[in-house]
Amino acid sequence: VQLQASGGGLVQPGGSLILSCAAYGVDLDYSAIGWFRLAPGKEREGVSCIASHDRSQYYADSVKGRFTSTRDSAKNTVYLRMNSLKPEDTGVYYCAAGDLARCKILKDNVNLYDYWGQGTQVTVSS
Repeated sequence: VQLQASGGGLVQPGGSLILSCAAYGVDLDYSAIGWFRLAPGKEREGVSCIASHDRSQYYADSVKGRFTSTRDSAKNTVYLRMNSLKPEDTGVYYCAAGDLARCKILKDNVNLYDYWGQGTQVTVSS
């Protein structure tokens, strides 16, 4: 199983970015994809989860209304669209796959995800 996260970069406050997580060796029709971020001096934070099997989603309170996760089954890829970005959104963003495929259970629990990608840096700064 391999997860490849991409799309990070430098963006001004209020701007937008779209992250991609391409999955190989795991069928996203039966797995959930979570996004996590790690900022210097902070603990890893679960940002979102999407599972097509039961159509469940999860978003952290800190990103609700600004971030949206979608899935392209043909490309076996999950996207995280991030709008109205703030400096506190800065960090390395990782995608992870969970065989449990239930976002209502997975949520932001790192111990319940089975596979992890390498991360992509997002910097929000003027």
